[in-house]
Amino acid sequence: MSAIKKSGLKTLIPILLLLIFFSCDSKKEENSPSGNSNEIISIDYSDIGGEAGNYTIVKITKDSARLETGVTQKKIHKEWKSAITPKTWQNLTSAIDVNTLDKIRSSPSKQPVDGFDETFQIRTRKKYHAYVNAYADTIHYRQLEKLKAQIQNMIPQEYK
Repeated sequence: MSAIKKSGLKTLIPILLLLIFFSCDSKKEENSPSGNSNEIISIDYSDIGGEAGNYTIVKITKDSARLETGVTQKKIHKEWKSAITPKTWQNLTSAIDVNTLDKIRSSPSKQPVDGFDETFQIRTRKKYHAYVNAYADTIHYRQLEKLKAQIQNMIPQEYK
């Protein structure tokens, strides 16, 4: 009788594992709100450097914006958080042509010589794009320049 129980368990366990595997896989596809792999998920912008350790870090998602700014040497730190509207998110992301992001070129860091590094990080469902001091790429930087201006307009005056 014990041989029958072992044989039944041997076939039951793999079947259960397969059912779990397939049920998890289908949920992953259902949870994906959009099939667009070029959809932008988040935008990060930072400007960090200088002798005093100045920093401005902005993180934006579809529904919120967060800013941290300060001067390390003077121990000054400010934070700002805000919800953003779908229209604001649409205005930000419309400035970005996802198909040309791979053409933008970064430049070497300027922090080692007490300079500032301007960094953009753009995440899509498909890929992560990061640029340091891309302003040297005068041809492809224009869309990041527009994005930077829009980000600056979002930030309240007392945090600039």
